[in-house]
Amino acid sequence: MQRSADARRALDSGWQAAPDGQDWRPVPVPGTAADAGATGDLDSQEWTWRTRFSAEPGDALLWFDGLATICTAELNGEPVLESTSMFARHVVDVESRLRADNELVLRFAPLEPLLGVRRKPRARWRTKLARNDLRWFRTMLMGRAPGFAPGPPVVGPWRGVFAGPRPRLASVVLRPRLEGADGVLAVAAPGADEVRMGERRAELVDGIGEVRVAEVERWWPHTHGAPALHEVELLRGGDVVHRARIGFRTVESPGILEEDGLALHVNGEHVFARGAVWTPVAPDQVRPTLERLRDGGFNLVRVVGTACYEEPAFHDACDELGILVWQDFMFANLDYPIVDDGFRALVEAEARQLLRDVGGRPSLAVLCGNSEVEQQVAMLGLDPALGRGPLFAELLPGLALQEGVDVPYVPSAPSGGALPFRSDRGVANYFGVGGYLRDLSDVRRADVRFASECLAIANVPREAVVAAVGPDGGVVQDAGVWWNFADVRDHYLRTLFDVEPDVLRAIDVDRYLELSRAVSGELMAEVFGEWRRTASRCSGGIVLWLRDLAPGAGWGLLDSGGIPKVAYHHLRRVLAPVAVWTTDEGGNGIAVHVANDRRTPLRADLRLALYSAFERRMGEATIPVELSAGSGASFDAEALLERFVDASWSYRFGPPPHDVLVASLERDGELISQACRFVAGRPLVRLSATQLGLRATIEGATLAVTSRRLAYGVRIHGDGCTPADDAFSVEPGATRRIALGAPPRGGVSVSALNLATPVRAGM
Repeated sequence: MQRSADARRALDSGWQAAPDGQDWRPVPVPGTAADAGATGDLDSQEWTWRTRFSAEPGDALLWFDGLATICTAELNGEPVLESTSMFARHVVDVESRLRADNELVLRFAPLEPLLGVRRKPRARWRTKLARNDLRWFRTMLMGRAPGFAPGPPVVGPWRGVFAGPRPRLASVVLRPRLEGADGVLAVAAPGADEVRMGERRAELVDGIGEVRVAEVERWWPHTHGAPALHEVELLRGGDVVHRARIGFRTVESPGILEEDGLALHVNGEHVFARGAVWTPVAPDQVRPTLERLRDGGFNLVRVVGTACYEEPAFHDACDELGILVWQDFMFANLDYPIVDDGFRALVEAEARQLLRDVGGRPSLAVLCGNSEVEQQVAMLGLDPALGRGPLFAELLPGLALQEGVDVPYVPSAPSGGALPFRSDRGVANYFGVGGYLRDLSDVRRADVRFASECLAIANVPREAVVAAVGPDGGVVQDAGVWWNFADVRDHYLRTLFDVEPDVLRAIDVDRYLELSRAVSGELMAEVFGEWRRTASRCSGGIVLWLRDLAPGAGWGLLDSGGIPKVAYHHLRRVLAPVAVWTTDEGGNGIAVHVANDRRTPLRADLRLALYSAFERRMGEATIPVELSAGSGASFDAEALLERFVDASWSYRFGPPPHDVLVASLERDGELISQACRFVAGRPLVRLSATQLGLRATIEGATLAVTSRRLAYGVRIHGDGCTPADDAFSVEPGATRRIALGAPPRGGVSVSALNLATPVRAGM
């Protein structure tokens, strides 16, 4: 639960670090050797960090929140701690060793020589993801994975080091639950004698007790309701000694996970989970990055097993923002030596620490044993059961049960079915559309039940980033393959946009990048549109990944600076809590889908319009739509129009009767959601603003874009503005109004994929 304020103070001044034998240089704390600007193979060097600090009255303890990886801590020349796990936190009693002025030294042994030591048991399989002897060390694979995160690795005090007095409570465990409409909070807090929640109080006996609140307001993911939190205070002798915020909710996955897949039900209601894989960011970027995730219509974030456990501030923000957390234990691909007693003890301590940190949090939705271990085994032609073993089948779920953590447990992502990577059973990493270059029809054939990872594509960032690192900067390439994820994107640029990427790039690289931004976003939106429709058996998907580790065309929906890429906006529209989108049903025409995830009924108008030459209206129909809370519906486009128009241009009795179909969800004339489907190709011929009839004006902090012909892929460019939407289309004869976040500095220009020259927005 949320950590209460305490008297700890960071030892955040005067730290110096360098490889042994080199000059010292000052660095920030918490930090790493990489933060210090160090280069070379950091794992081959010994690092020593030191600082001086003055003891204050009452000081008794040193807290070490993260030491990467093999570390000896010395206080005033005496060893006080040996740590062999990056993920372990330590609290050391140093009261008898403190002086008025103290020196703390942290010595980190080089990891490289230790990796070369032969150990038993030998690995039963090997991976190309990272060095296989890393399986013996509890350290992060990210930074040591040549394909997607080659470095630098994390080395040094990567989280805070603190000094301070003994805490007023030694430990606090809060476990909220629902009993019917009532919320019940179970408390275990040695040293506390009372718990208070709102107007309700309860006595604690030896720190143990419960408090009940009738008709409690429940916590929901933000897409489905309000993430209600409740203030809790623990008291001793009438004084508040701990504060926290808790939420009441249930999370379940009905059915058999291995067969039926993961289907999250929060408070008994099915939730279509749309998530992204988290990558570590600087502490001051955690909340802004999660806010971007929320604002993009996503309701889940996966802390993946190649990375690291996140700090309380991350989980606090997820609780407050209504973002579900899929939490991996930090294991991936390797054959971990759980039969070794010392290793097992490290893992058990690490797992208990995590479970006590995240257990009871309303945002926690899934615990997962590892990333890709079972897949790794199966893809080598071995029995996938080898990847389950006692660690993931027994130890980790057993510890979760002991710690009272009440969420579904997935042993491995992917897992289930005859082979763990088969998408129609269990959970799967779906890259059929993506790395395997399948066409969009594969999304339906694959019958994905839940995609624990999907849609890894080289998403091109904004122009300023490309100018700094080049069009190929940041592109990810799997280890051991000749192709990279820009090649994947080029494949779909060729097949969906009917252009030749190599030729276009050679003659007009800016145009190539514009279309590349669009194609990855449109592709992702198509996939999630397939999965979200009411007839789909898919319960969710997690995009690989949310934010880039470095500048460039990485997998991120956000660039390394946290700025949304075009793909983010395409997904935001199809994933919004209230949304309309379409799917091509071939000979069955075009299906129009509407979703209402909100807790209140939806009453709106669904309008369908067809245009030829991207300007002339060929047909239109409007019907009232009423959807209950948390429901969806699908409509046949031609049934809405009450006549056959060959909506998908499947029968081909002649030239296409229309070029674009526009579906709009409106209330009282205001646009809620809109989607366009191009049945005979996208409008890629560039016209002048006069030919399009396009105008852009600024009204305060809002941009209004009007176009006589359809304006396709409209982008907003302005210094300091953060548009609420981007890369959208403007329906012929319509006006789109977009909030800019703040009045832009120096004005705004507007471009479009079918506009020859950007136009400046007038006032």
